[in-house]
Amino acid sequence: MGKLVLLGGGYGNMRVMLRLLNNLPLDREVVIVDRAPFHSLKTEFYALAAGTATDKEIRVSFPEHERLTAIYGEVVEINRAEKVVILEDGQRIEYDDLVIGLGCEDKYHGVPGAAENTYSIQTMGQSRATFQALCGLPAGSTVGIVGAGLSGIELASELRESRSDLKIKLFDRGQRILKDFPEKLSKYVKDWFVKHNVDVVANSNITKVEEGKIFNHDDEILLDAVVWTAGVQPVKIVRDLDVEKDKHDRPLVTQYFNVLDDEHVYVVGDCAASDLPPTAQLAEEQAEQIVKVLRMRWKGEQLPEKMPDIKLKGFMGALGKKQGFVYLADTTVTGRIARLMKSGLLWYYKRQND
Repeated sequence: MGKLVLLGGGYGNMRVMLRLLNNLPLDREVVIVDRAPFHSLKTEFYALAAGTATDKEIRVSFPEHERLTAIYGEVVEINRAEKVVILEDGQRIEYDDLVIGLGCEDKYHGVPGAAENTYSIQTMGQSRATFQALCGLPAGSTVGIVGAGLSGIELASELRESRSDLKIKLFDRGQRILKDFPEKLSKYVKDWFVKHNVDVVANSNITKVEEGKIFNHDDEILLDAVVWTAGVQPVKIVRDLDVEKDKHDRPLVTQYFNVLDDEHVYVVGDCAASDLPPTAQLAEEQAEQIVKVLRMRWKGEQLPEKMPDIKLKGFMGALGKKQGFVYLADTTVTGRIARLMKSGLLWYYKRQND
């Protein structure tokens, strides 16, 4: 029986399971490998770190199927020559087809002290540790958030609602927040931060991080805690894979999402080289195409000469529990309606996967 092994229970591989298990060929079985016994909603880790959501609210059980096996552990080696995955406990998992969706970790861009002196929201465990650090601070403490992308914005706003007594500084490398999107959207987010006393530091360049302080250009800024949300890279095991990669250390893939020299090894989500930004939406769209390719290859059918281009629909962001912003089909929506749209999408996602 052919074995499909899925490494990582993130958005991409959850979509693979959701699509495949509905009509899994009788000669195939699926194995999901993850360190946790559930799928984590990574887009909501900011709320866990801020203390406004619990573990239970941001996780979904893996599906159940008679030919689906779940194995929990840490992947330490992918041996393509032997077609085997090795876990930390020594367990060896053979595969016929492999989908690598192990996600990403923080990228520190060579900033001295950033890895050692900042908190993270890249994993559920790291987000719990960040929650303990931030919500354990004395009243009047100052928190710095480095990186004003979607994660940084949502963390800063949620933390403001959770801890109104804290001073919050959000360091933005750009001249204006969300500079690549319409000015109306940037202005709305900036105005929310001004109204709620979050200090957005524009044109910032963090050059060093030390315990209790960071350096923006040459300016020393005292902080009681720092959270890093300024970029990601594939996890180390993927960066170390013996495959051709792009400048961001992500494996290059064909239009069918397999690595260039192996049609049995696919890469999905944050690990895969792409011209599009790494998002949950992108991972799910890639997974849809991987499922189609797998089905055709299993049936011995000829693959299409050209796979359809992936077009992202937009994005949604929260500003606390009552306000938000949506950029969808070149249309901007802000305020309460936008927040309800984001909450509704989250509810629907959890419902269809649960």
